[in-house]
This record gives sequence, C-alpha cells and structure tokens, in this order.
Amino acid sequence: MIWGSLIFSSNISKAVVWAALLGICLAPLRLNAATVVGRVGLVLSHDPNVRKHQDYSGVVIWLEPLNGTAALPVASRHAEMIQKDKTFTPHVLAITVGTIVDFPNYDPIFHNAFSNFDGQVFDIGLYPPGTSRSIAFRRAGVVRVFCNIHPTMSAVIVVLRSPYFAVSNKSGVIQIPDVPAGSYRLHVFHERATEQTLDELVRTVDVSADPVQLGPISVSESGYLQVPHKNKLGKEYPDSPGSGTYPGQRP
Repeated sequence: MIWGSLIFSSNISKAVVWAALLGICLAPLRLNAATVVGRVGLVLSHDPNVRKHQDYSGVVIWLEPLNGTAALPVASRHAEMIQKDKTFTPHVLAITVGTIVDFPNYDPIFHNAFSNFDGQVFDIGLYPPGTSRSIAFRRAGVVRVFCNIHPTMSAVIVVLRSPYFAVSNKSGVIQIPDVPAGSYRLHVFHERATEQTLDELVRTVDVSADPVQLGPISVSESGYLQVPHKNKLGKEYPDSPGSGTYPGQRP
C-alpha cells in the first residue's frame, strides 16, 4: 500500500510538472475564447488633439452577454488615477464594479478629487503631496471626476458590469482579450458624444473561437456641448473668473 501510494503521488507530481511546463492551469480553463479587435475614429470634432494630432484615445468599448451576466473577478481589484501637473492620468479609466481606485498625488500641491455630477458621488477630501486616497466603485455608471482646487482638472471613470472592455489608444485601436464564445451587445462611450449618438452605435456581436474583427467604429462629436461645473459645494471656484468646463480643458 505504501509503495502504491508513492507511485500514485509520483504520478500526480509528474502531471503537475508537465502541466506547468505546458502552461496549462489545473483550474477550469476558459475554452473557445477569442480576442475582439477594432479601430475607433472620431469625426466632426472641435478638439485640437483630434483635429491636429488624430488622437482617438479615450473611447470605451465593452461587451455585455445577451444571455446571463458576465462573471466578475472575485478578488479585490485595484486601479490608479494619478494627479500630476494638475492633470488626472489616465483621463478616461474603465473598471469593473467593485474596483478600488487609488488617487495618488504626485504634485507639489494639495488636491481634492470629487464627483457630484452623476454616477457615484464621492469626495476624498483635501490631501497633501506624496499621499494617496482610495475609493471603491460599487455600481455601474459614468463618473465625472474633478478637483475642488483646480477647475481645469477633469477625468472620467466608466464603471462596468462586464469584464470584456477596452479603451482606445491614440491610434484608436481597441483590443478585448479572452472573450468567451457567445452573443454580446456592444456598447460605446465617448465623453464628447451625445447619448443619441452612442445609442445608435449599440449592436450585436457574435464571438467564436476565432479572432473577431469589429471593423472601424466612427463616433461623431456633432451636437456635443461642454457642460459647466462648479466646485463640490455647488459654487464658483474662488480663484477662477467662472465655472470650470467639463471635459477637454487642461491646465
């Protein structure tokens, strides 16, 4: 019996070693998963970064399963939105519900990130250089982020119920890896597009084991109006001649 147990244990060990060598996880595998790729373009834009530099970054694309809901990671997730040179980076951050976002202050001055526009309301208070504050985002939605000290600072956090998402880079490229086979509803968010424009971009996408090409996605900024914002108390910024403007301005 002892010898048989040793042989059995040895076989298990060999199996584990071979699995590791082959890159095979002994946990359940995600079979028939594909990478969904595409390219975003922005049209009818007045933003100088788009018009002069063809910067198509910051567009969020995500997929929601038509049947059931997508499983989100059980473990706590963290993301980061830094504050440096009076700028939030990244300007557009996409996360899943339950993610904790850290707001480190890398400037030599105080900051106070807050949101009272829509999405999740929060106020992390005034904090000094070299420190950080964190907020857990527990419901889906679009969160507009500002600084209570600097009216030109703004950012967007898009909180999603699906783990299948991507944010376009400067060239407009998006890539969503490890999407299980099935049918999905594709959604688009761009901060300078109207709700009607975004609704018209919603469509069904079928994912198989092969790479899925979405093709070009054209997002129009026609009809977009800048929305004025005030500080967290709903008042004008004291050191500013008027309200800040969301989005688009930089220091």
